[in-house]
Amino acid sequence: MMSMLKKIAVSAVLAAVGSLSVLAPVHAQIRVEVSGVGSNQIPIAITGFTDEALTPQQVTSIIRDDLTRSGYFRLIDTNIVLNENSVINFGDWKSKGADALVVGSVQSLSDGRFDVRYKLFDTLKSAALAGFSVSAPPGNIRLTAHRIADDIYEKLTGVRGVFSTRIAYVTKAGSEYRLEIADADGESIKVALRSAEPIISPSWSPDGTKVAYVSFESRKPVIWVQNLITGERSIIANFKGSNSAPSWSADGSKLAVALSRDGQTQIFTVSANGSNLQKLTSSSGIDTEPQFSADGQSIYFLSDRSGGPQIYRISTAGGEAKRVTFSGTYNITPRISPDGKTLAYISRRDGKFQLYVMDLASGQEQRLSDTTKDESPSFSPNGRYIMYATESGRRGSLAVVSVDGKVKQKLTVQAGDIREPTWGPFMK
Repeated sequence: MMSMLKKIAVSAVLAAVGSLSVLAPVHAQIRVEVSGVGSNQIPIAITGFTDEALTPQQVTSIIRDDLTRSGYFRLIDTNIVLNENSVINFGDWKSKGADALVVGSVQSLSDGRFDVRYKLFDTLKSAALAGFSVSAPPGNIRLTAHRIADDIYEKLTGVRGVFSTRIAYVTKAGSEYRLEIADADGESIKVALRSAEPIISPSWSPDGTKVAYVSFESRKPVIWVQNLITGERSIIANFKGSNSAPSWSADGSKLAVALSRDGQTQIFTVSANGSNLQKLTSSSGIDTEPQFSADGQSIYFLSDRSGGPQIYRISTAGGEAKRVTFSGTYNITPRISPDGKTLAYISRRDGKFQLYVMDLASGQEQRLSDTTKDESPSFSPNGRYIMYATESGRRGSLAVVSVDGKVKQKLTVQAGDIREPTWGPFMK
């Protein structure tokens, strides 16, 4: 795995709505291990859906796995099969300790699709909370199950679920680098790009249809944007020197990038089609790793202008940059939560590279990871989780932690390194 120092050196010194069917599927699977639980777990029973054996994947198994992985639910064991029209004995389910109950059914349609129906009940109030039906082709059964889990999560926690979102990351096996796209649970993996040269810094567009990244395929860092629906690629920045660290604005109209075209690496913005390049910083230090704020009015970035790497903020209109991090002598890779209230970053303290978060209003910090070689944090679109890269057994792996630090997941592949994660947006 590329070391943190080497990655920063490369960055600073060298410098979807719709189907992903155009991307090549791969069979390597990600293994997910979960530890810890959230506060006030909700006890929930998920019965078997009537006739779900008709589908290529078991709907209820996917829903159970999603809710368990979140850390916020405690599943009540049951081997009962109930559909959305079944008469519910709420007293019986309350006696089993279930505060919520999920039932449903699957029906095979004449055109090859499946009609998947689900209903969620509040057993304490003896009332239905939610439910819907979806007609899905066989290839969308997993996505349908994720969307049911999202609905359950939102109705019971008040926060939008992220099970149907996607992630992008880079794997390296042998001499091949791959940019891969997967469901948030690591399943349904597809390859967006294969290369004999490094791929770094993937970044999702706000509408989930494109990914910007840095490719070294021309033996220098060049910023590309790839349409995940059509597969079309276009160069956004290929100036003299290093072109690195792309980050999308919230409206998708532009990217912030780090370029060394004028000598020292500085922060620029560029339109999403590669036009209208504008320089934002002009410091005596190295400025890199830009990230737009949630409201699009500021850009957070890494700079060594104070003597060591720290995180700064500057208005998108320009002006004076203000330092944000002060604890520790080495703070890098700023990432902003979707609500704009929390900063995630990697801090080196006592020789360990670990994930921290800061409440931007109070300046209060919290360390979230217990690993020691962390990099590349990325918030989930609901702001409840952060995915980051780390090492496991001297190989690159991914980890997910809840923003309160209580729920942890580790994602590993059977062979090769996995790193550079970025969590995709909610799908419209």
